Amino acid sequence: MSNKTKYFAHPTAVIEESSIIGEYTKIWHFSHIMKDSIVGNQCNIGQNVVISPKVIIGNGVKIQNNVSVYTGVICEDDVFLGPSMVFTNVINPRSFIVRKEEFMETYVEKGATIGANATIVCGNRIGAYAMIGAGSVITKDVAPYALVIGNPGKQIGWVSKNGHRLFFENNDVAACPESGEKYQLNNSTITPIGI
Repeated sequence: MSNKTKYFAHPTAVIEESSIIGEYTKIWHFSHIMKDSIVGNQCNIGQNVVISPKVIIGNGVKIQNNVSVYTGVICEDDVFLGPSMVFTNVINPRSFIVRKEEFMETYVEKGATIGANATIVCGNRIGAYAMIGAGSVITKDVAPYALVIGNPGKQIGWVSKNGHRLFFENNDVAACPESGEKYQLNNSTITPIGI
């Protein structure tokens, strides 16, 4: 475990010895960081969060209250996990059958946002800077910068790195209203092209 003086943990948090916690991370009330998990630098782990064994959390990740991050989940840097969103790790769970050898990987790429109460079915990849709407159910991979809502999740558009909806002009170029960064749409793929 990292040097305790380099991160904050509320007295009610449980941090198992073989976990690694990055510098300046904050872990709040009643959260549990389980063995062999890695939490990066400058993360914020809300109340009542469980990070299961061998989970990998990048730097700058924000995990809101009441989220369980199960074995098999990997989150890159700057991911946002909204309140009470849900990961799964077995495709066909049964209480009377042990399927720990069947855990499926779920990969959340850099800067992606998963909204409150959304469910991510295991085995899928959430692309960089994608935005998953609150309450959505994700049953397949999500493209980078995609805006996905509903049950099952359906892509309804694209968002910028800053999380604003993009509207493409005739030349298939859109600009973020906040940053001014431009994006090119080409064959259902978004590429940032600068300011």
